[in-house]
Amino acid sequence: MTLVTRLAAKLAKLPPVDTRHVSVERNLSSPMPDGAVLLADRWYPATLRVGRAPTVLLRSPYGRRQLGIAGRLFAERGYQVVIQSCRGTFGSGGDWDPFRNEQSDGQATLEWIAAQPWFDGRLFTFGPSYLGLTQWAIAEDAPDFVQGMALTVTSSRFRDAVVYPGGVFGLESGITWLNQLEHQEDGNLKVLRAQQAAGAIIKRACQVLPLIDGDTSAIGHPAPFYQDWLTHETPGDPWWDPVDFGRRLDNIPPSTVLGGWYDLFLPAQLADYAALRAADRHVRLTVGPWTHASPRGMGEAFRDGLEFFDEILGASRSTSPRSAVRLFIMGEDRWAEFPQWPPAADYQNWHLGSGGTLGPNAPQDGPPDSYRYDPSDPTPAVGGPSLNAKSAGAKDQSERETRSDVVTFTSPVLTDNLTVIGPISVQLRVRSSLDHTDFFVRLCDVSPKGRSTNLSDGILRLGPGDVTKDADGTFAVTISLWPTANTFTSGHRVRLQVSSGAYPLFARNTGWDEPLASAVKLRPADQEIWHDAEHPSTLVLPVVPSGASGQLR
Repeated sequence: MTLVTRLAAKLAKLPPVDTRHVSVERNLSSPMPDGAVLLADRWYPATLRVGRAPTVLLRSPYGRRQLGIAGRLFAERGYQVVIQSCRGTFGSGGDWDPFRNEQSDGQATLEWIAAQPWFDGRLFTFGPSYLGLTQWAIAEDAPDFVQGMALTVTSSRFRDAVVYPGGVFGLESGITWLNQLEHQEDGNLKVLRAQQAAGAIIKRACQVLPLIDGDTSAIGHPAPFYQDWLTHETPGDPWWDPVDFGRRLDNIPPSTVLGGWYDLFLPAQLADYAALRAADRHVRLTVGPWTHASPRGMGEAFRDGLEFFDEILGASRSTSPRSAVRLFIMGEDRWAEFPQWPPAADYQNWHLGSGGTLGPNAPQDGPPDSYRYDPSDPTPAVGGPSLNAKSAGAKDQSERETRSDVVTFTSPVLTDNLTVIGPISVQLRVRSSLDHTDFFVRLCDVSPKGRSTNLSDGILRLGPGDVTKDADGTFAVTISLWPTANTFTSGHRVRLQVSSGAYPLFARNTGWDEPLASAVKLRPADQEIWHDAEHPSTLVLPVVPSGASGQLR
């Protein structure tokens, strides 16, 4: 047991170790059907008797040594751990092509493990983000010995979760991941230098038009997978079918799903959870106040995965069973448990009104609010669900809300707590000078001192024929936001921002019909938000009555 694992175990609130003596075998060769050889490390209790410990599999493109702490933490608690480098990364043979080989390579890896003398016939899978996608890749046809999966900040549908969330290209996350992959095998000193320079590189690359040149700006050469993402922008494009791993759910192993309120995967991940429940699979859910790479979230993932695996083995170390759904309620900073997601709630219509008002009262007559969105000076994101750790999460919105291209609607000061848990939507009545345009909405919590903090985002991209316009040129749009769990405490206010962009979190709408990859012309859009009795605009909030929210045991 090392000082690092002692500290990690303490932060993650892991149970005591079974052994302090752990061994590791490095660079184990696992052959693939096409002749490529993938490398893996195996961590295990040094006193292990052959065939007497279950195995946890992690398949990662980010290196094996970097995940050694995971191997040791599980091995100290009685598990064997196999950490394999994905094809074309960190010494594994073949060519790196994100997502495309994970199903066949994952199945071949399972066959390899099953043939090893140290395998006892019980296997679990674990890991966040891409390591979660490698779990989904083998889940549809998982053999019976795969007894459980720990799916952390990930989804079965990478396109909808990361590449085109809300139907809009996730520019900042794409460039961030591209830059990370480019430098991760350069050696510790070069990796550190790359991390220090990443902010400026990402900012510069996101500004490049056409978008197809963003990869060259970031890493000095084109990246085939990034080029493919941009050129296959149309929803339903069959190019994405081989990396959609959530189509057949009847054989998915028992799963624990862990997400974050500020994580870019969250809406798609909750859709996965709902689909697994509908398919009558054994699944549970945990969502905390985390961004994608939050250390607190990763610590919770270790604790949650270990607890889940122990329970499946009938060796639970916990004396207090948990409910199917465990949620962190922001605003109150507490955990709560529920029997289902979303929890039972009263879906209330809060109306946008003249003078920037917001509340449950019926809309009143008044002129629309207007603003101009100029893609040459795009509305900044300021926080939200990004892969870029520096810009992600909850941020002060004061600077954003002073811009002329952001309209805000704010409730009166609350006299009682207001708890909102579940999916959120906004129904806007709008008019635009362009057929090609975006609408972006953001729910915020405003403190008694006036600090506005973002909670939840939603974006919608429109093109010709996407809406039906009335005679006055107005049309209705419905925008789904990231789900959340937050208590607006007494003295706070509820705020909704409306704009037409959140750059570089989402690629800007250029205003023209040029293809996403090659678009260079920029055209401003004049937007109107209507909110009178004949043209109501509404924020739909899932309100959990006071005292009805679950309590953590």
